[in-house]
Amino acid sequence: MNNISEPIAVQVNGTPQLCPQGTTLPQLLIQLEMDPRLVAVEYNGEIVHRQFWDTTVMQTGDRLEVVTIVGGG
Repeated sequence: MNNISEPIAVQVNGTPQLCPQGTTLPQLLIQLEMDPRLVAVEYNGEIVHRQFWDTTVMQTGDRLEVVTIVGGG
């Protein structure tokens, strides 16, 4: 038996994504090549405040909506 865990499936903006078990929200964003400083995240229907990102761990079937923050006028 090996110690490598099977990846889990989550949905990001309606698209299935795989990530390692234990992946936190910031790790997932980086994996998806998104800048965590420039996005807002809805996690399973709830806005996740940035202070909770490091403790938000992805679980199979989670649904995320990620919106890029764009500056300008």
